[in-house]
Amino acid sequence: MGFLKNLKDRAQQGLDAAQKGWGQFNNAKFADAAMAASALISAADGRIDPEERRKTAAFIMSSDKLKAFDVSVLAAKYDAHCDTMTRDPDFGKINLLQAVGKVARDAVEARTVAQVALLIATADGNFDESEQQMARDIIHALKLQPGEFGL
Repeated sequence: MGFLKNLKDRAQQGLDAAQKGWGQFNNAKFADAAMAASALISAADGRIDPEERRKTAAFIMSSDKLKAFDVSVLAAKYDAHCDTMTRDPDFGKINLLQAVGKVARDAVEARTVAQVALLIATADGNFDESEQQMARDIIHALKLQPGEFGL
């Protein structure tokens, strides 16, 4: 559990540091990338069950870290991305990783998207190998190094 706690703490610290400037992230590209990363994490094991989808949506809607956004817009983006993954997982993954990568040029936004994904991945207390691999894929799409996030 030490690895999981350390990873979760790192993600939280990064988000706390970014909290001061959340207003700068209030843009459609960042919101889309964060929700795409969230859907990718949700689908990491090859399926998105309704309970997992509900819990992730509840996290997104209640997170003070995403309070700069209209939660109904975030929920709609997350649902649309989950539907993409459900319809065609292979094409969906490529499509969503491209959406994630659109913030790669801004290092602060890229790190924040990675941290949102890691918080969602670790929220249930279980960070299995499929979630770890998906987190690495997200981090690579953001042109960051997994080691920076303890992966």
